This record gives sequence, C-alpha cells and structure tokens, in this order.
Amino acid sequence: MSVIMNTMTQTALPPKTRISAEDPLAVDIFSKDLAVRLMEYGISEGSELVVVCIGTDRSTGDCLGPLVGSKMASSQGHNFVVYGTLDEPVHASNLNDKLNEISINHPKGVVIAIDACLGHLENVGCVNIGDGSLQPGAGVHKSLPAVGQLHITGIVNVGGFMEYLVLQNTRLNLVMKLANLITEGLVMTSQRISNKL
Repeated sequence: MSVIMNTMTQTALPPKTRISAEDPLAVDIFSKDLAVRLMEYGISEGSELVVVCIGTDRSTGDCLGPLVGSKMASSQGHNFVVYGTLDEPVHASNLNDKLNEISINHPKGVVIAIDACLGHLENVGCVNIGDGSLQPGAGVHKSLPAVGQLHITGIVNVGGFMEYLVLQNTRLNLVMKLANLITEGLVMTSQRISNKL
C-alpha cells in the first residue's frame, strides 16, 4: 500500500480516512483529504475527474450512491463528470456497460467510486475515503468488477447478518446526512483543486 504525502503539511495520509457525518468539520476534513489524494495523481487543469455513484433507489441503504450522483448533477461549482443518479443508476446489472463507457469517453480520467457499505456499529454514520478501487456488491456477496482509483464509502448500517434485509431497513435520514456530506465535500474538493492549479 502506498502512503500519500500531504504537500501542505508534509504529513502522511493513511490509506483510508474515516470521517463522522456528525463532525462539524466533516466537509472541510473530507475536502482536504480527497484533494491531497487527487493531487497525487498529478491532475492538471484539463484532467477529467469522474465519480461513479453506485447503488439503487430500490433499497434505502443502497441509494446513497444515486443520491450523491443526483445531488452532484444538480450542483454547480465543481468539475466532476457524474455517472449514477436516481434517474440513471449504476448498479449490478449495468456496471460493466458503464465501466466500458467510462473507459471510452474518459480514458485518462481519474475515477472515484462512491457506494454505500455496511460496517461495525461504532462506524455507522461515517464516510471512508481511501486509495484503490472499490469492490461493489461485496457486502451482499456479489461478484462485480472493481471500480476506481480512489473510493468513497458511506457506512449506512451494521453488517454481518442478513445484509439485504439490513439495507432495506436503513434509515433514510442517515443516508441523506451521508449523501449531503459527500456532495458538499466533493464540491469543496473541486474548488480546492481549482485554486491550486
């Protein structure tokens, strides 16, 4: 695993950062962390940044990705290309097609995968930002292709037992809080990067 250096403070970023949606500084922490990770890819003014928001609106817990995608699609002040919204979700049935489309349309793009996940009780309500690809569907035992150079996950509920039922019984309020944090964090990340370039 690589260690990313924060060029502003010369401190090493961990391979994964966990941020609570309840932290009043969450958006600031999120945007600083993600901006440093993206700058490590050597992005320049013309670089394409692609977010792939994975999930479905047929399950409360799994709608985090499409909610973020829809919020990003209607937000201004960012330069991300967005795949996966409530109107056009990216999910298990069309993931391969969407990844092929992205590789054709954005061959040099830096891809960030966004998805909901299940975790330990003490981490529910947190967002993870990490290096490397995301393995969608792993929490519900699906075998799907890996997505992205970076990943963002929102821990929506407790995992380990009856995952499909747990996702169906996840509070929409929590999913909305996580979606708001991720959306605001992405917009602020884009602004931070634009100011540095």
